[in-house]
Amino acid sequence: MVRKSGNNHRILLSLFCTALLTSTVSLAQQQPAPIERAAPPPQQQQQPPDTQPVPAARLTAVARAVLLDVVVTDGKGHPVKGLKPSDFVVTEDGAPQNLNSFEEHTAMTPDEVAKLNPPVKLPPNTYTNLTAAPNTNASTVILLDSLDTNVSAQMYLRGQVIDYMKTVPPGTSIAIFELNTSMRLVQGFTSDPQVLLDAVESTKRNSPTISPLLGGHNYPYRQMRQDALQSGMQMLGRYLAGFPGRKNLIWFTGVVPRTIYGEGIGNPFQDSTSFIDDIAQTTDVLTLSRVAVYPIDSRGLQTDPSFSASHGGIPRLGTGFETRQFYQHGDLDDVADATGGKAFYNTNGLKQAIAEIVDTGSNYYTIAYTPTNKNWNGGYRQIRIQVDVDHASLQYRHGYHAYNHAYRVRHHLAHPAGPYNPAAPPTGNSQAPSPQDNLAASMGLGSIPSTELIFEASLAPSNKVVKQEKDKPLPQGNFLRPAYQKKPYRDYSILFGMNVHQLQITPTPQGIHQGQVQFVAVLYTDQGEVVNSTDADVTMNLLEKTYQSLLQDGLKMHLNIAVPIKGNYFLRLGVLDADGNHVGTMEIPVEEIKLGVAGLGQTIAP
Repeated sequence: MVRKSGNNHRILLSLFCTALLTSTVSLAQQQPAPIERAAPPPQQQQQPPDTQPVPAARLTAVARAVLLDVVVTDGKGHPVKGLKPSDFVVTEDGAPQNLNSFEEHTAMTPDEVAKLNPPVKLPPNTYTNLTAAPNTNASTVILLDSLDTNVSAQMYLRGQVIDYMKTVPPGTSIAIFELNTSMRLVQGFTSDPQVLLDAVESTKRNSPTISPLLGGHNYPYRQMRQDALQSGMQMLGRYLAGFPGRKNLIWFTGVVPRTIYGEGIGNPFQDSTSFIDDIAQTTDVLTLSRVAVYPIDSRGLQTDPSFSASHGGIPRLGTGFETRQFYQHGDLDDVADATGGKAFYNTNGLKQAIAEIVDTGSNYYTIAYTPTNKNWNGGYRQIRIQVDVDHASLQYRHGYHAYNHAYRVRHHLAHPAGPYNPAAPPTGNSQAPSPQDNLAASMGLGSIPSTELIFEASLAPSNKVVKQEKDKPLPQGNFLRPAYQKKPYRDYSILFGMNVHQLQITPTPQGIHQGQVQFVAVLYTDQGEVVNSTDADVTMNLLEKTYQSLLQDGLKMHLNIAVPIKGNYFLRLGVLDADGNHVGTMEIPVEEIKLGVAGLGQTIAP
């Protein structure tokens, strides 16, 4: 049986494949901008507020570079260590490439993990979306996909994950996610084995999820499943962006959702132009997050149902079992190859697969090169790596799309931020969401926090309890719901602080540096109802001197939001880089914000 992998196949894999790394490369864990003094309360600010020095945290590349994490194993599946740059031969579309950088990474010992800097304790009423990584070399992400996994397989998988957590090596950093119709964070990164065991043994995990999309075979069902997976993976990538090192994503699933199998049954992506940009968006997220996907068929070893004893020993013909298995397992292989991981199927040893991935994925080499081909026409380029080791097996991403970065910037400029309205419908195409759509996806109550942009926020609740004056209009950009407008509320001052090195700021031929940043605050009830929201935009048209000053000093923004004094509320904060299409978000329970206390850089209004 011949399995074709043409353009349609590559489009399918765009959910996972990594792409050309342009403009900036995150080489160190980002640090939030410290806030030391208050900015003056603004009146509809249109310019960057007062700022102060922050450390640079990102390296700006002067040329486009392809970044690759390479896992090398010997004939027995053990990591090969101690290789030199001269042991690697890299070609792109057959053309030899010269390495710009080379670094070997080995698994961190528990002692090395223990020596990492402890999390910085922030002052009261001061928060950040940056979580200290328990392991800066490599981390493991376990994704339990109930979207395409039947209940019996989920039950067996849960037992296997519990068994692994009972023997997890000390110092292993793991986060756990669950995917149904949306992505959910079960447990953030931790190296505490008891915390991990409690997470997978929780009551929630005792009840396997039956996806409402499971079992659908027609086109609409397949498209819905594919959309849910795509948006979930993008959200996961945004969460992982702020963590250093390689992330080994162990994706337990039944199948990769596809709208079609084979060829000639229609095009699931009619608008290829918009979809090309969506590919770039998804793959940029995974590239900058350094995610390698390890798909595992959670159904384990399967047998052809045509030989079931229930048929009286008479095989049923025409079930298509072998054909489906062929394509489904091939999809898992392609997802792994495209991202530098490895697929596992036809095995019931799921905990052994986790152990192998943690071991091999923690020992790897990072190489980078500047492509000799300077024609950025969006075409797919194939990468081949060879090493001078007998019987060696390599895991790395095997290609990327050479997108024109200037085109993507123009596309994002065509979607200016505008006032943020949490009740507004999506503004873009589901296959190529606008920056506003991506912000909205990360701003929902309980959504996975995004760390593409790292920021701090300090809060200061006012001592005064007030009511909205009768017939007085709400401040511009404030969406306090009518049901809450006549109730007593307290004004909360929010001071954002962030490092400008994270932003996509584009110079013009005239020497003007342009960028768009939006700051947003949304107040929710514990049931997810929007109570209030407010936002502020910064449109930058900066001269060189001002731009250099902003790079040095960082960026602040001051917002105010009314919070009713009675009720259980959650404050969701977000920052959007509209040109770079990057998002940072965090969520704060209002009950945790101390009254009578001013956050860092804040003062309490009388």
